Amino acid sequence: MFLEIFGFLSLSAIDILDILMVAVILYVLFRWIRGSSAMNIFIAIILLLIVRVIVGSLNMKLMTSLMNTLFDVGLLALIIIFQPEIRHFLIRVGGSSSWWRKMIGRLVEGRGANVAEKTVEEIAEACRVMGEQKTGALIVIPGQDSLQYIVETGDRLDAMVSRRLILNLFFKNSPLHDGAMIVRGDRIVAARCTLPITSRTDIPASFGMRHKAAIGITEESDATVVVVSEETGHISYVKEGRLRPIENTYDLKLLLSPTLGKEEPKQ
Repeated sequence: MFLEIFGFLSLSAIDILDILMVAVILYVLFRWIRGSSAMNIFIAIILLLIVRVIVGSLNMKLMTSLMNTLFDVGLLALIIIFQPEIRHFLIRVGGSSSWWRKMIGRLVEGRGANVAEKTVEEIAEACRVMGEQKTGALIVIPGQDSLQYIVETGDRLDAMVSRRLILNLFFKNSPLHDGAMIVRGDRIVAARCTLPITSRTDIPASFGMRHKAAIGITEESDATVVVVSEETGHISYVKEGRLRPIENTYDLKLLLSPTLGKEEPKQ
C-alpha cells in the first residue's frame, strides 16, 4: 500500500534507468562539492527534494504549491551561492578542458603533463635542493588545458628549463620567487604567476597558501603541480585536486616522466 502511493510498485526498464541516472548525477555532484562550504547546502537541497516528492505523492496541494514556489524562487539564490563551483565546473567541461579533449590527449600522448625526460630530471633535482634548503616553490606543468590566463598574471620568460635557473627564480631574495612558475615542454614560460585558491575547507592547517593554490589550479584544469614547502621542505605532487607527499626524487621523476610515468609508484 505504501509503495503504491509513490508509484514504485511496478518498475519498468525505463524507471530503473531513470533512477540510475539520478543516482549518478547526485554522486557526481557530491564528489564535485565534497569538502567545500557548499556541502551543507547540497544536503539541505536533497532533504527539500525528498519532502517535495513526499507531499506531491500524498497530493498535499498547499505544501506542494509552497515547495514549488520555494524552488522557483531559490533557483536564482542557488546560482549565486554556488557561483564559484559553477564557474569551476564550466571551466572543466566547456572549452579547452572538456573531457573528450583530455581523453584524446591521453590516448595520443599517454599523459597530460607533456614534459621531456631531461626536463623532469632538472625539475626533480631542483626540488630536491630546494627541499633541503627549505626554499618554497610552486611549479605548474600544463596538460591539455590552456593556462594562458594564468601566464598573463606573471612575467614571461621563455627560457630553457634548468635546475640552476629554477633555484635562482625561487631564491628568497629573487623578485620572481613569489608565485608560480609555468613550465611547458622544455621551456619555462612564465614566473611569478597568480593561481586560484581552492575553496575547500577540509585541507589540513599545516598546508600553506602554496598548497591551496596548487589544489585550486588542479581543480580548474588538468595541470600537474609540484610544491615545495618553505616551512618543512617537504615536496608534494598535486593532480586533480589531490595532494600526494613525495618521499624521494625517484618517485617525483616517475610521476612526471612521460616515459616512466605510465605506472605510478605504490603509496
